[in-house]
Amino acid sequence: MTPRPNTHPKAPLRKGFLRSFLRWLITGVVLIWVLAALTLAAARWIDPPTTAVHMQRRLQAWIHHTQYHERYKFIPLGQISPDLQHSVIAAEDARFYQHHGFDWHQIQIAAQDDWEGGRTRGASTITQQLVKNLFFGTGRSFLRKGAEFTLVPVAEFVLGKRRILEIYLNVVEWGPGIYGAESACRYYDGTGARNVGRQQAARLAAILPAPLKRRPERMNNYSELILERMRQMGW
Repeated sequence: MTPRPNTHPKAPLRKGFLRSFLRWLITGVVLIWVLAALTLAAARWIDPPTTAVHMQRRLQAWIHHTQYHERYKFIPLGQISPDLQHSVIAAEDARFYQHHGFDWHQIQIAAQDDWEGGRTRGASTITQQLVKNLFFGTGRSFLRKGAEFTLVPVAEFVLGKRRILEIYLNVVEWGPGIYGAESACRYYDGTGARNVGRQQAARLAAILPAPLKRRPERMNNYSELILERMRQMGW
């Protein structure tokens, strides 16, 4: 009588492989997070040469065989018009100087809007948008949100408000291949970021939520709202 082969040892092998895979996966995620945190720490002194959004747009152009010309010049915050700084804060994150990376009040309002049948405003702060721009691109996922949630406090701690605003204004997408305040002002207004006027600054800030679809000259209504917010904030 031929004995039946014993197949039971395969189960421990499978469990061992699964444990090993999970261990390596967790180690990899932790290492990537540490690398991102170190990148943020280095960004306190080193201007980012590129971002995830920049690389995403280059890849998209390559995949679709479309022409792509990148305009990106990093300049100090002192060379960006205060009107443009204030316009962006008023448009994107009015409580920028009050919160510590997350605007819980705006998050509550956005959640209420969702509950009532449609969000009318976003809740992402400038710090959150900077982290997304630097590391994650424009994609949406719960995994990205989770990683972003852990990196935002790091950015607030190691960079501080002034440096966060400086980097954001220099790397944010302002149109097809247009990144940063200097490139945007040169492209749309024919002048440097230090010379842009109050009205044009508000129009530039108005296109940030959808920079590939909006144009400053079509943003009269929203730019007036931004100007009113600036007046209310003492700017």
